[in-house]
Amino acid sequence: MTEDLLVNITPQETRVALMQHGAVQELHIERTASRGRTGNIYLGKVARVLPGMQSAFIDIGLERAAFLHVADIWEARVQGSSGTTGAPPTPIEKLLFDGQSLLVQVIKDPISTKGARLSTQISIAGRMLVYLPQDPHIGVSQRIGDETEREALREKVQGLLPAEEKGGFIIRTMAEGASDTDLTSDIAYLRKTWEHLLEQSRKVPPPSLLYQDLSLSQRVLRDFVGEETTSIQIDSRENFLKLSEFAESYTPSVMPKLMHYTGERPLFDLHGIEAEIEKALGKRVDLKSGGYLIIEQTEAMTTIDVNTGSYVTGRNFDDTIFKTNLEAAHAIARQLRLRNLGGIIILDFIDMENIEHRAAVLAELHKALARDRTKVTVSEFSALGLVEMTRKRTRESLAHILCETCPACQGKGQVKTPRTIAYEILRELLREAKQFNPREFRILASQLVIDLFLEEESQHLTMLGDFIGKPISLQVENGFHQEQYDIILM
Repeated sequence: MTEDLLVNITPQETRVALMQHGAVQELHIERTASRGRTGNIYLGKVARVLPGMQSAFIDIGLERAAFLHVADIWEARVQGSSGTTGAPPTPIEKLLFDGQSLLVQVIKDPISTKGARLSTQISIAGRMLVYLPQDPHIGVSQRIGDETEREALREKVQGLLPAEEKGGFIIRTMAEGASDTDLTSDIAYLRKTWEHLLEQSRKVPPPSLLYQDLSLSQRVLRDFVGEETTSIQIDSRENFLKLSEFAESYTPSVMPKLMHYTGERPLFDLHGIEAEIEKALGKRVDLKSGGYLIIEQTEAMTTIDVNTGSYVTGRNFDDTIFKTNLEAAHAIARQLRLRNLGGIIILDFIDMENIEHRAAVLAELHKALARDRTKVTVSEFSALGLVEMTRKRTRESLAHILCETCPACQGKGQVKTPRTIAYEILRELLREAKQFNPREFRILASQLVIDLFLEEESQHLTMLGDFIGKPISLQVENGFHQEQYDIILM
């Protein structure tokens, strides 16, 4: 399946859309003010060791301390594996102490209230290889399925390594068909980067950033481009020239695919991506058949509900359900990539009694998810007819990047009615009147609530004023949202 990459670059952010058959499948956003930190290498300082959790908090200079688990400490794994088979790793309290300087790499960006997750096993990604300076093992990407090809690549890289090399490499899919010169250049670049990093770590105090991963636009050339990529369109001439220069020295095979977009209409507008982004922030996704999905994203999990809507076709209702679920399987796979939804995901397909229909829908879902770069696991239909799956969290979801919690509803997705707020105010007035003795009570609230007091609830307000023996005045506060109010004692 052919792909096109559209790159929109402004001083404040870079946006990349991956297109297949004219439809956006993935959207990546990197903002200058909050650039992702996955892959960054820091000289950190141990802030606190937690033996009970077998973990430690590491200060790497970010707003929140980063998290390091004993399973992500390379020394612990090496020492644990050197003894009895299946021996547990060395306890963290024997490896780390408060105030210790430590070379660490971010393996997961901070998400929500959680700090970044760290590892002490360093890896530096190149175009065709990933360098593992602490591990002499040479591995091959699982995407290279042919065992003969895997072994040939392993031997080829082994033969190109300098005699003094003590580290290892993971061979990426880009290495298939690469020349010895290309591989040697990649090895030299990665080793030089590591040596410079080590030299810096001896000169700077913790916490310090020693190595920053490539920018999103550069990672596009390194990680996203494959044989199926037909073009990479960039809408900024300045950045087109910079990326061309980067590609010429680092990814020369990508050069023919780079294009500078010079059209009058904005690149994302031309391909309808801005409209797709707006749709991806909503709960409802309409299917071509007339059915629809409802996507609910919460802190704990994401649920996706499939509905037939206005779709009625086929010989019977079972056929309608089956066809809607088949279409939904593809739509779900696309939405997971487009919205970058991760963690636990529950799929509620329309109930199917036919076992063959269930198997076909599950097979279609697996087929659609096969295009996803992110690791996914999918279970069978449960006794309740639900499909449970997980998708690895690698970065914030699209909604978390572009949106924030609604200040009016605090993330509930709904607000109290004006009448509910009016009744809350009446109860609060009664409480205040029992504790204080002002000359007058003044209600500050939104226009809708004040209108209610002036019209339908005016009798109740008058009755309360007579009961407490104090005048009650009303004042509209335009800056207040529907649930917000205040009672002033005059």
